Amino acid sequence: MSVEICRLDELSDPGARGFAVGRGDWPLRGFVVRRGSEVYAYVNRCPHQGHPLNLRPDEFLSRDRAHILCSSHGAVFELEKGVCVAGPCPGRALISLPVRVCDGVVLLDGDADDLANRYA
Repeated sequence: MSVEICRLDELSDPGARGFAVGRGDWPLRGFVVRRGSEVYAYVNRCPHQGHPLNLRPDEFLSRDRAHILCSSHGAVFELEKGVCVAGPCPGRALISLPVRVCDGVVLLDGDADDLANRYA
């Protein structure tokens, strides 16, 4: 079972896009990041204080688009592994989500409600 997030060609390279999956009051809020043909997905929650990483829709990357940036306290994370490399929580990591690209479509692997119950 998979949840379609977007088409790969809808993501800038590098680029990011937020999403929400699952029914009810507590959907899973996450985001996908593209670098080349690779796509990574994370829960939209900073390990520093649990805030969402973005203040504006789909704005998850640093100005140079080389890192994920928390807009609340400036934590800087690697795109590929989600590990904090600078800021208030060095060494801590974002929660990664199972994602893949199939026929040009970015898919989150798993049932939307199960994922929301586990990570929301």
